[in-house]
Amino acid sequence: MEAGKPLVDQAMKRLTFEIGHTRSMGCTVLKIIHGYGSSGTGGKIRTASRKYLTQLKSKGEIQDYIPGEAFSIFEEATRRAFSRCGDLRRDSDLDRYNNGVTFIVL
Repeated sequence: MEAGKPLVDQAMKRLTFEIGHTRSMGCTVLKIIHGYGSSGTGGKIRTASRKYLTQLKSKGEIQDYIPGEAFSIFEEATRRAFSRCGDLRRDSDLDRYNNGVTFIVL
């Protein structure tokens, strides 16, 4: 384990907490930075997070999620997220295809 980096189960607990906390504050979109793995081939936290978000979406607990590599003005999911949170248009990862982040639409 890298110093200061959580294990997958710790990261999933933190993600669950942050989704609930962000929703309770009235926010509509949460950006998580999970990295893409130190090998550059897709980290365990990134994979586990997106699997978990797929489950939450299928249960209706979140509206959607947008992988960083799909966070583009050319993607319909991104444009829908803009309508919920206009500040996303100014996010530094827009159109940068950053697979180390994910946007969660609450």
